Amino acid sequence: MRLRRTFVSVAAVLLLATSGTAAYAATRDHGGSGGIRSVTPITTVYTYGQKVSAVAVEYGATVNPRKLDNSTFAVSDTSYNFRFNPIEDLPKLTERTITHTYTNSTATVRADRRSVPGRYVIVELDPDQNAGWTVIVSKCPTFLCTVKVNPELPTRVTQRKDVHAQPGKGRGAGPVLAKGSPRTSHGVTEAPVNLLVDEFRYGSYLSGGMVLPYHYHLPKDYQPGRKYPLMVVLPGHGMGWDGDNTGVQIAADIPATAWLQPSVTGSREDVIVLAPQNQRVGDVAEAELLVKLVEQFSKDHAVDTGRVYATTVSYGSRLLWEAFAKRPDLFTAGLVTGGFQVSAGQAAAIAAAEIPLWITHGVNDHLLNISLARNSRAALRSAYEAQGRTPEQIAELLHYTEYGNEAFTLPDYHAAYGPTYDDQSILQWLLAQRK
Repeated sequence: MRLRRTFVSVAAVLLLATSGTAAYAATRDHGGSGGIRSVTPITTVYTYGQKVSAVAVEYGATVNPRKLDNSTFAVSDTSYNFRFNPIEDLPKLTERTITHTYTNSTATVRADRRSVPGRYVIVELDPDQNAGWTVIVSKCPTFLCTVKVNPELPTRVTQRKDVHAQPGKGRGAGPVLAKGSPRTSHGVTEAPVNLLVDEFRYGSYLSGGMVLPYHYHLPKDYQPGRKYPLMVVLPGHGMGWDGDNTGVQIAADIPATAWLQPSVTGSREDVIVLAPQNQRVGDVAEAELLVKLVEQFSKDHAVDTGRVYATTVSYGSRLLWEAFAKRPDLFTAGLVTGGFQVSAGQAAAIAAAEIPLWITHGVNDHLLNISLARNSRAALRSAYEAQGRTPEQIAELLHYTEYGNEAFTLPDYHAAYGPTYDDQSILQWLLAQRK
């Protein structure tokens, strides 16, 4: 998350959370007001975070897909984005653009988007639309706020046209399951189906009285007798655990779920993903706890200890610099996006261990100035030169990329992970590093 001043009172956050809970409870009408039995939001983590990407509308009988099109429903959702908007904008809804409408037997999407017999109508939404974000401000203990996944999504569905059941003999429209009601909207009634995010498991690590929550993902065909690369994902400051935002580090941006998607990484290799959620108590203490977690997790799972990688967002770089410097034997390579500056001592330790790094940063990063990345590159280069490494050797160990504004599909120029994770060559470089 961006390190910025967010002028939001905790009272405002609590007020919205309370009213959302009441509204959510009020929509639980499984008798099916207007014939609709339930509304389930389906979410996807895109480059800059999780959105409602579809809704599943349930009826009392198998729906006739031949009578559906993209104008059968309307979906509205919040225009609030925690990066740009005050939390008071959360209830402001905008109409979503519908891209596909089809039937399914379960409340989830189909990759082929073809109708199969079922009671659910799946309404898919435009992923490029700046609406439907699920991450909201959680708490503001200081001028820096934390974020969480909204537990009561404000998504609304309107059935504009009649929805029909399958005809008994396959001919005609079939009986009406629900009359179109353009003036009636339906809120979410079910817990979201979170694509990929729901595949992560929760764990917690305790050491010295400190608790470190984390989520992790094992490959689908995980075999304890094999060895898998481990990707440690270190999130931004606002994704640190605040006691009420468990799991947001997976949903707030793409670096955790990316490694589950060959379409993003360009690699079909199975990777174990570990996404810690440190309490924000200072980078030294956090890094010490992180190292202990990685050590224990690697013992408990089939981790290839010669391929332990770390990738960061913003504040996460501080943990990487400290952990790499303190325990260079534990890590194989790192990817730092939009991060803080490495210290001279940390640079010397990293250079001595020759840990490959790729640093990326936005030229017009408004929170962490580009000078921090340039200074990190200079410090590491100087440290390698002090070790007697040649320019060619340094170029193999230290990679660096700056992004202009045109590289960002969302105008948050601090979020260098955006263009970074759009570049498969960088992700493949990281996985290619070996001890």
